[in-house]
Amino acid sequence: LQGPRYISPAPNGGFVVSEECGDVKVFMSSRKLLCSLSSKYGHQFGNPAGVCVDRDGSILVADEQLHTVHLFPEHGPPICLVSTGLRRPAGIACSSFGQLFVAD
Repeated sequence: LQGPRYISPAPNGGFVVSEECGDVKVFMSSRKLLCSLSSKYGHQFGNPAGVCVDRDGSILVADEQLHTVHLFPEHGPPICLVSTGLRRPAGIACSSFGQLFVAD
């Protein structure tokens, strides 16, 4: 990992890690790399920060540099959930009720 920043548990015992000015990587419970979100989705991050996984298994990423929050579903293209009004989103969390919380 290049400058690991934030980490979140993922389904099946795995975990997700954001890297400073880099990428977001998904690991299996065995700590083996499952995928890089940049490679899997062809997405260019600015400075990925907070990460979390929702109840459907989608990965959410707050990007400090691009001032956005993106959702990366297991299947399909990434979806930009928030693209305005953020200054420097860092922390992110999903509630069990489907609510999204962003520390900006």
